[in-house]
Amino acid sequence: MGAQKPTIVLVHGAFADSSSWNGVVDGLQSHGYTVVSASNPLRGLAGDSDYVRQLVASIDGPVVLAGHSYGGSVISNAARGLDNVKALVFVAAFLPDEAESAVALSGRFPGSTLAEALRPVPVTLPDGSQVADLYIEKSKFHQQFAADVSEGTTAIMAATQRPVTDAALAEGASAPAWRNIPSWVLVATEDRNIPARAQNYMAERAGATAVAVAASHAVSVSHPGEVARLINTAAQATG
Repeated sequence: MGAQKPTIVLVHGAFADSSSWNGVVDGLQSHGYTVVSASNPLRGLAGDSDYVRQLVASIDGPVVLAGHSYGGSVISNAARGLDNVKALVFVAAFLPDEAESAVALSGRFPGSTLAEALRPVPVTLPDGSQVADLYIEKSKFHQQFAADVSEGTTAIMAATQRPVTDAALAEGASAPAWRNIPSWVLVATEDRNIPARAQNYMAERAGATAVAVAASHAVSVSHPGEVARLINTAAQATG
């Protein structure tokens, strides 16, 4: 009997939702994988990570955990101590070291224009803390987030975007799971959110297997086949 195929768990990042993985899900399912596209709360790194951790812990058998953008910080936190996670795949994503935040990493190298595109909305969280929900201005969404996606599609993405709190992006990570779990990185070379230099730096630091794709930050939408291919490679390598 062959080895059990892992379940693929996909974790979206800021300004997106689970549907941003739709093309990737289609590609993976066509190869016989069970896929779960998690709904990332985007409220705070520790809480978001615990949410994903509980989801992954509920799955029987091996798991490949993939994260896009801020979702990379979440999967690296969430996978610590979970024996069923066999591989991590970071898609135009953050790979923070302990105590590093998404904000710090995105500003480590020049090239990100995200800050100028954001619209903050004050909100009060259930615990009473005052934060700001961050949205990308609709007029800037296409150029900032998904320049290689059709304008019709990005208009829908902009209207349905999920905000992330400023606190989540500024929260430091815990000890990273990429130190102990084999990792793969897709570098989006035309990314305006996380500069390619930052993505390459994090991949090299983690000792990850990296591939480059000429794509915007929304690479899972514009190049779903290449994203699915990398996740399949990671699943086969750790099977």
